[in-house]
Amino acid sequence: MAVTLGEEIALLSLDDESGAAKERSSAGWAVAGGALLELAMAERVSVAEGGLAVVDTSPTGTALLDGRLELLREWTARRSPRKVTDWLTKDQSKAVAATVESLCGRGLVTEERSRVLGLFPVRRYPEADGSVERELRARLESVVLDGAEPDARTGGLVALLHAAKLHRIAFPGVDRARVEPRMAEIAEGQWAGDGVREAIRNTQAAMVAVTAATVAVVLS
Repeated sequence: MAVTLGEEIALLSLDDESGAAKERSSAGWAVAGGALLELAMAERVSVAEGGLAVVDTSPTGTALLDGRLELLREWTARRSPRKVTDWLTKDQSKAVAATVESLCGRGLVTEERSRVLGLFPVRRYPEADGSVERELRARLESVVLDGAEPDARTGGLVALLHAAKLHRIAFPGVDRARVEPRMAEIAEGQWAGDGVREAIRNTQAAMVAVTAATVAVVLS
């Protein structure tokens, strides 16, 4: 079962038993960044010098990505300048909602609804089928802990996790000092072609910027 980069990040961030989201804000930016990076890797969008452009509107064949592509097409048609940070800020919550809905549709998580204090609605997404996440974690361990050469998708995933500082959800129980240098090395993108490497660099920079801005608002 092929899943998107955003879905992989969402799976890592959701607690298997309770379905609660861990590191919700940072994971949310990474999910949105994952959709954008995957569209860049599929040569549907260009992510360069902090800007965005749709270069091919043909469907990818993945409903989740095609939904983001259509929204991007509409957004870039009426917006100038088209900054990556602006898109991520606009799309973050919608991308997360669409991604979790897709995971439910795939049968990987299930939705549970409840109310806190009988008033405030809460939705959680415990694991329904752990096979995809187990394969995902094994793949991450292979390239980060064991030093295997990443393929394009795994390299892109590691770059996103590193930019969002999601080391703990990717490698729970592993000392960050053990994984961070290798993740930084992979995030440099030497395994990727020039266009993908630039897309990774720009997506990472945008994620760092929006995450920092969110933290600043929370602390102000």
